[in-house]
Amino acid sequence: MNFLKQIKAIVWKDLVSEFRTKEMLSAMLIFSFLVIVIFAFAFDPARETTRAVFPGIIWVGISFAAILGLNRSFVAEKENDSLLGLMLTPADRSVIYFAKVIGNLILVWMVVLISMPLYFIFFNFQWAGSIPILALIIFLSTLGFISVGTFLAALAANTRTSEILLPIIVFPIVVPVIIAAVESTAIVLGSVAHGGLMSWLMLLILYDVIFLAVPFVLFDYVLEV
Repeated sequence: MNFLKQIKAIVWKDLVSEFRTKEMLSAMLIFSFLVIVIFAFAFDPARETTRAVFPGIIWVGISFAAILGLNRSFVAEKENDSLLGLMLTPADRSVIYFAKVIGNLILVWMVVLISMPLYFIFFNFQWAGSIPILALIIFLSTLGFISVGTFLAALAANTRTSEILLPIIVFPIVVPVIIAAVESTAIVLGSVAHGGLMSWLMLLILYDVIFLAVPFVLFDYVLEV
């Protein structure tokens, strides 16, 4: 219970700080909206091609908006020299990692919740599938993306060019997540006729388990770099 209270305290601190300025959230929302507008004008909603690429467009917006958020994960602590203060608190350092993961997930889910209806409206996409399954795909995919991204954001925060370095080291590792997210979303939205949804979901679950366990073990060493 003490472990959870410590995570809650850091998450609350990050969210209060973010909602005071809204720098990260506004940037993520603006980027998502730009992706929607650009692709909406690039593809004719009436064509079958649009239906085929629609899942990919969704995950382009989510992925790059998430990267914007991840780039700011440890910037406040770095600029204010408060990361050392967090490290010196009488708590396991994995608390910092899980708190940052939860905080980043909340912001990404807020962006998804706001932007997802806009994708369907702008592309005039008619769909009568299962919302809970789509929500499960988004949950598993964003969890895998953020778990890796937060770990690497802590590593990149110690460099001068963290904004440039982070996307370079994140995207090669999260390729399985993005592929599984696009393919499973395409199946749920009916953009492809074949099945195999369960296989993609199992891949996402396996990825999430591995890349939550590995940072849990190594995060202490990353902070010491």
